[in-house]
Formats: sequence, C-alpha cells, structure tokens
Amino acid sequence: MTQPTPAEAEQTPVGGAEAKVPSYSWYALGVLVVVYMLNFIDRQILSILANDIKADLGVEDDYLGFLYGTAFAVFYALFGIPLGKLADSWKRVRLMAIGLTLWSTMTALSGFAKNAATLTFARIGVGVGEATASPSAYSLISDWFPARLRATALAIYSSGLYIGGGISLLIGAMVVEAWNEAYPGGGPLGLVGWQAAFLAVGIPGLLLAIWVLSLREPVRGEIDGIPTPEDPEPFRGFLRELFQVIPPFTIFGAASRGTKALLVNLAGLVGFAVLAWVMTKIAPASASLLPGFVSDQWLFLGIGYYAVYSWAMGLKARDLPTFRLTWGSPAFLTVILGYGMVAFMAYAGSYWGAPYAERALGADKSDLGWFLGAPAAVAGFLGVILGGRMADFLLERRPEGRLYVVLFGLLAPIPAIWVAYTTPELTVFYIASFFANMFSAAALGAAAASSQALVLPRMRGLATATFFLSTTLIGLGLGPFMAGYVSATNGDDLSTGVLSTLVAVPVGLVLLLLAIKLVPSAGASVVERARAAGENV
Repeated sequence: MTQPTPAEAEQTPVGGAEAKVPSYSWYALGVLVVVYMLNFIDRQILSILANDIKADLGVEDDYLGFLYGTAFAVFYALFGIPLGKLADSWKRVRLMAIGLTLWSTMTALSGFAKNAATLTFARIGVGVGEATASPSAYSLISDWFPARLRATALAIYSSGLYIGGGISLLIGAMVVEAWNEAYPGGGPLGLVGWQAAFLAVGIPGLLLAIWVLSLREPVRGEIDGIPTPEDPEPFRGFLRELFQVIPPFTIFGAASRGTKALLVNLAGLVGFAVLAWVMTKIAPASASLLPGFVSDQWLFLGIGYYAVYSWAMGLKARDLPTFRLTWGSPAFLTVILGYGMVAFMAYAGSYWGAPYAERALGADKSDLGWFLGAPAAVAGFLGVILGGRMADFLLERRPEGRLYVVLFGLLAPIPAIWVAYTTPELTVFYIASFFANMFSAAALGAAAASSQALVLPRMRGLATATFFLSTTLIGLGLGPFMAGYVSATNGDDLSTGVLSTLVAVPVGLVLLLLAIKLVPSAGASVVERARAAGENV
C-alpha cells in the first residue's frame, strides 16, 4: 500500500472519515491556547499602556507604532526562521517552554524601563522569545490532528491571539488604575502604573512554562502516514539557519556557497540599504535610538528584509525541496502575502483602538477594558472558530475553499473599520470595533491551514515561520507604524492614521484571487514537486 500524500490527506483523512481524535490531543491543544493567550497579553498590553508611555517617556505616535510593530516584528521574524528549523528537528515542547521563559522574563523587564531605548530592547527580547511559539505549536497541532480537522484545530489555537489580546486591555487597565490609585507618586522602586502592568503579565509566564514541559511529544508526520525519524543533530540545522539569517554573518554564509552567491548577497545588501535610506527621506520618523540615523523604523525593516532575502537564497542552496514548496511556489506566496494584507489592517486597528478611544472619544481606561477589550476577545474567538469551521466545510466541496474565508476576512471588515474611526459616538465605536475584529479574525485559521497543506510534514515548522514573515514584516512591521506615522504627521489624528491602512485592500484582493486560482493544482502536486526538487519521498 502506498503512503498518502499531504494533498490526498487533505481529502482522505488517515484512519477513515470517522476516526476519533484522542482526548489528549484536545487537552494539549488547550494548553497551547493558554500559551498563545499569554503570548498576546504580553504583546498587546502595549495598546492600553500607549498613552501613559507617551506621556511619561515623551515619545510620539510613530515611535509607539514602531515599538509595538517593527521593533518586535523584525526580531520575531528573523529568529522565527532558525527557530522554525529547530521546531522541525528538535523537541517542540521543550523549545516552546524555553521561549515562553524568555519572553515572559523580557516582558517583566519592560516594567523597569526608564527611557525609550531600554523599552525598545526589552521588546526585542520579547520578539525573540515569542518566535518559538507558533512554529512549534503549528507543527505539534499538525501531528495531533488529522487533516480534516486541522483548520479547526489551528483556529482554536489562534483564538488565544484574540482572547489574550482582548483581555490584555482589561488586565492592563485594572493594574494601571489600581496601582496609580494606591501609589499616586510612584510605588516600590519608583514604578508607575504602566510599569507595574508589565510585571503583572510577565511573571505568570515563568510558571506556565513548567506546565508546557509536561506535554508529550507526538511522532512527527505519523498521523499523515509519513512518520519522520528524529534528526540526530537537531542543533546543527538551527545554527546553520542562524548563521544564514543574522547579519553580518549572512555575508560569510553566502561566501561559503561561492563567488556568485556572495555577489547576489551583496547586491541585496546594497539594494535594501538604499531602500531604507530612501524611506528615511520620504517618511522620517520622530525618534531614533542610533545616533546619526534618521529613523529606526526603516533601519530595522531594511535589516529584516535583507536578512530574509539572504536566508531565502541560502535555503535554495541548502534545501531545494523546501525552497521550491515555499519561496519557489507562487501558490504559497500568494496565500501568505494575501493574508499579510489582512494582518496589515488588523494589527493597526487592534493596537490603536484603545489609544484612539481614550484620546479622541474620552473613554476611561476601565471602560476600555470592559467594552473594547472583553468584546474584542469574544469577537476574535467567534471569528477565528467560525472561520476555521467554515474553511473546513468549504474544503470538502472545493480544493480552494479555505481561501474564500481569507478573502472574506480581507473585505468584510472594511465598513466596520470606516464606521469605527469616523463616528463621534463611543458606543458605536465599540460595536463597529467588535465586528471589525470578528470579520478579520475569520481569515487566520484558513490561511494557516492553507499554507500548511502546501508543504511536506518535515517542512511545517519552516513553512510556519515563513507564513509569519508575512504577518510580521508586512502586517505588524508596517501596519501599526503607518497608522502612527500618518497620525503624528497630521496633528495626532489617529482616525486618519488607522483609515490609511485600508490601502492594503486592493493589494490583498489581487493576491488572494491569484491564490484561489493557483492553490488547487499546487496542493495536488506537493509530493511530485518535492520529489522533482530532490526530496526522497
């Protein structure tokens, strides 16, 4: 009997259509949801703290967008690549526990920041730690659940994003107001409310890491009928990827592949440096941590894009099958870039919603926690779960069915975003924000499952890291900053800032329409294309 291909597994579940998923898989998924909740509590709490940080540190909206987006996103994306490789070759449970410990520690350290530079470097550490989570989780989920339930399982995992992001506003508001009431002039160690909030959400992660370590590691690929033996030297691949993606080591990595590879790498370095310089002239930000450079935003992004370019060229030389199924696949690229446009708008709205309501509509912090944060958690949960179920339902009827849900997540939020950021009524803002969050959340599980279906089991960690390159370096790295930059250059007008991110819609529409056309044939030929590139499968 021949082994089923990943594409066939999408249509014909291993064990038959009625095969029951073990209860342990659902339990383990629940633990991962809690981890992802904390992941986004630690990340999103900046939203409710933004106005306090702005007042205390004397920064502008473009810096706040940079802090939440680019400073986090670049390092999250870059370290996600080697950590994605490690997730494909090492114990994923251990990797996630180590990462959780790191990002929780760095979140707590954010509470001791006294200036923008210290806070930025702490957020960079959070980004590095959080880069372990989703490559490990996506790979684990794909080995705990059959293909017929994968979009649903990934959607349930992704609900932690929205639950954590929503309740972060509630937690942050409660801690800030209680702390400032108890210590009006600053509490122990001179800490003020926003600093105490970082400590309150960072420390519990150290305990959660112990729970994560108790999970059992599944056999990689077994559920798809393609069991993959453990890599006897898992850290060799990790170090190789790290060497290929972290400048300036990228130059030496390219040189080791020959003169032509070195010249291609240097051409990319020059190209991205020029692009970063041009952007500092077109859109200079208000703050720079590095003397002599106009804007950290474009420096960080220039480094990030060059590093990803270097890594992709190295991947082509080292692992041609993986390159062909990811960077070399128009179907894969249109899926992840199309979803990146959804993330571009969603990240901007989710981050700037609380500062906008507090600043422009006069909302109290405590009210934002209950009427914006808590409903956002419900909206995100409903959207991602219903979107995941609808994606699985449509997949049974059409091979490109999941992508219609991603397209819905791009287009459906537009009216709600427009109403939210033009209405003078706070209640209308809350209602419109609820629907904007719910509709955009519907796309995530469908996009993630679509990208996973286009690669082999051993490639899932790297495929996830590549998927998140789009959501971070494009969505998170550009969306919140663009909204903050437009606001800062238009008299702190956050309404105009957030609405400016709708420029992503036509780009996303073109990409997703192409994906709908390309994905069916790409999904049906995964094994054949991998074999043609040299994969032994």
